[in-house]
Amino acid sequence: MPIPRAAAIHDLSGFGRCSLTIVIPVLSAMGVQCCPLPTAYLSTHTGGFTGNTFLDLTDQMAPAAAHWRREGVTFDAIYTGFMGSLEQISLTADFIRAFRRPGCLVVVDPVMGDHGRPYRTYTAEMCRAMGELAALADVITPNATEAALLLGAEYADLQLDRPEECRLWARELSLEGRRSVVLTGVSPAEGRVGAACFDRAADRSELVDAPLAAGELHGTGDLFASVLTGSLVRGQSLTEAAALAADFTARCAAHTLAQNLPRREGVEFEPLLGRLTSRPPEGGQVNCHGRSHN
Repeated sequence: MPIPRAAAIHDLSGFGRCSLTIVIPVLSAMGVQCCPLPTAYLSTHTGGFTGNTFLDLTDQMAPAAAHWRREGVTFDAIYTGFMGSLEQISLTADFIRAFRRPGCLVVVDPVMGDHGRPYRTYTAEMCRAMGELAALADVITPNATEAALLLGAEYADLQLDRPEECRLWARELSLEGRRSVVLTGVSPAEGRVGAACFDRAADRSELVDAPLAAGELHGTGDLFASVLTGSLVRGQSLTEAAALAADFTARCAAHTLAQNLPRREGVEFEPLLGRLTSRPPEGGQVNCHGRSHN
């Protein structure tokens, strides 16, 4: 049998680990063929670097998709990330509608903001369009800021250290059970971080968490969502996939900080990729809290 194939619609930075430079190796290590559809090429990512080059590839998205359709290319998953414009969001929605088929998993990481604020490139219109794109997803992976934007709620109302509240937010984000949700950044206990997961198939919400590494690192969100996507494509449940993603991201963050590497270069995950080539190791430092919240 051929290995599963995923289309990845993200930008590409030549230096600084994020987006496609994380997505491609992670999915490949997990036994998933990654077919990138780049939205833009940057010489570096924009966190900690200045003067980067930027090549907008919006005009290549539709022709590339049309060529894939003529060649009969099909996908087992479609995984989307940061979008740079309204047009890119619209083209990505068109791609999902064109390539979705029975059994094709659609994962949308609704990248819009952080720390309670939309990114400076995101207008209110773009946020609304991202909400419409996310409505096409089987699974979404918002952080707290993005959850608030999707719900039209106040960011300050979501307390990430209150697990039961996070479960309720995850369920509310599910569009009445029509999609699964992995709400990231949840901290169920001091020194732990993870996610609140609502699994539409099981109609239940659970928490997963792993040790918290002190300090922020570029690329951890992309790393988490990529591992989650790879795990789901290879047949793991939402909770199993989120647990592996939390564990792997935490291990990579701890490794990076222990090496005292420049933070703007992003999370160093390459030495740990071997952990993804098999099922999650037994005895890992991941907690799954399985109380249902029906």
